[in-house]
Amino acid sequence: MKAHTKETQSTMTPEKSLQFLKEGNQRFQSNLKANRNLLEQVNDTSEGQFPFATILSCIDSRVSAELVFDQGLGDIFSVRIAGNFVNEDILGSMEFACKLAGTKVIVVLGHTRCGAIKGACDDAKLGNLTAMLDKIKPAVNAVTSPEDASLRNSKNVEFVDNVSAKNVLLTIDKIREDSPVLVEMEEKGEIKIVGAMYDIHTGAVDFY
Repeated sequence: MKAHTKETQSTMTPEKSLQFLKEGNQRFQSNLKANRNLLEQVNDTSEGQFPFATILSCIDSRVSAELVFDQGLGDIFSVRIAGNFVNEDILGSMEFACKLAGTKVIVVLGHTRCGAIKGACDDAKLGNLTAMLDKIKPAVNAVTSPEDASLRNSKNVEFVDNVSAKNVLLTIDKIREDSPVLVEMEEKGEIKIVGAMYDIHTGAVDFY
């Protein structure tokens, strides 16, 4: 499989780009890989890059977007931060990726058993981590069940995963709230902004 060129990127629609990611995850789950020569792709992309998707995911070592979607060099922009939330810098990166570099889909990818989410659920305090986890707290507060405070912590796996899912949705809301550039592109049908959850036990990505 060759690296994307300006010509192949131009044929990608938001729907087709999303389908490429879904098919890549199916290959990953089946322990199959597309036939690609990575060193050849190094050469192919040396003069430019034409990715079709932007993936915002957690820094978790088990959730590499390139691997779980079986993509090669030059295929996707990968933005990674603990808890897969957005701030001004990440939004700027997304605007560059879509408006200037031509990607057709933004995927906010959360995952099960997320350590950052667990930290937010437990109200963890540690240096700069404290301020970072505060950005995830809205998702914790938005999940109203269970009401029992003793069950609203990292030991409750179901609660943690529900907060992870809510965090994805709130992150998408934040993208639309704070980036007129991306909203306009979405309204024109130039891009899609979607959420997804990766299951660390199965390798499956569930798209919302």
